[in-house]
Amino acid sequence: MSRTRRVFGKEFKAKVVLEALKEKETLEVLAKKYELLPTQISSWKAEAIKNISAVFSQEKAVVVKDEIPTEKLFARIGQLTLENDFLKKKLR
Repeated sequence: MSRTRRVFGKEFKAKVVLEALKEKETLEVLAKKYELLPTQISSWKAEAIKNISAVFSQEKAVVVKDEIPTEKLFARIGQLTLENDFLKKKLR
């Protein structure tokens, strides 16, 4: 009987490593909680500590993908200004 290998995503690994770094719970407790081996958590933690300088070495690591173009924003501001002026006149 062959056993399938579990693959973990980077979000899951980051979550487990952050909890391990906080040291609020032991590795054994975390291992039971996430159904992992303590050695696996230790190796992820060591890898994260080894590569943590890469987080600070990049100039701009976060790229905003859903940025709204400024033209659309200015158009919306103009539209809202017109509506606001219209409503002020109607209120008088």
